[in-house]
Amino acid sequence: MTPDACTPILLMAPSAPAGQESTAPAWTGLMPLLILGLLMFLLFRSSTKKQKEHEKMIGSIDTGDEVVTTGGILGTVTNRKEKTLTIKIADNVKIEVLRSAVQSVTKAGGSKTSSSS
Repeated sequence: MTPDACTPILLMAPSAPAGQESTAPAWTGLMPLLILGLLMFLLFRSSTKKQKEHEKMIGSIDTGDEVVTTGGILGTVTNRKEKTLTIKIADNVKIEVLRSAVQSVTKAGGSKTSSSS
C-alpha cells in the first residue's frame, strides 16, 4: 500500500490553491464533536430523570399499596423496612423483597404509578 491509500478521507479533501485561504470556518471541524456531546447529554439526562422518578416512587410506597415487582410478582404491601418490603401475595403467603425490585405501585386509593426501565 502506498502512503496515499492510508491517508484518512478527511485529509484527502481538496485544499485551497497556494496563495488563497480556505473558505470553510475553523469551527466546522468541531461540529461532529458538538453533536456527539449533545446526544450524550440528552441520553444521560433522560436516564437520570427516570432513575429519580423510580426512587421517588419507591419512597412513596405505603402499607396497603399494591405493587408489581420486576419479577412479575403481584401483591399488597403489609410491612415496610428501610430497604425491603413485606408483600402478601396470597392467603398466609408473605414474601420479603427489596424496594428496588418494585416496578409499579397502585396506591390504596387506586392511582397507579409505574416506572419503565
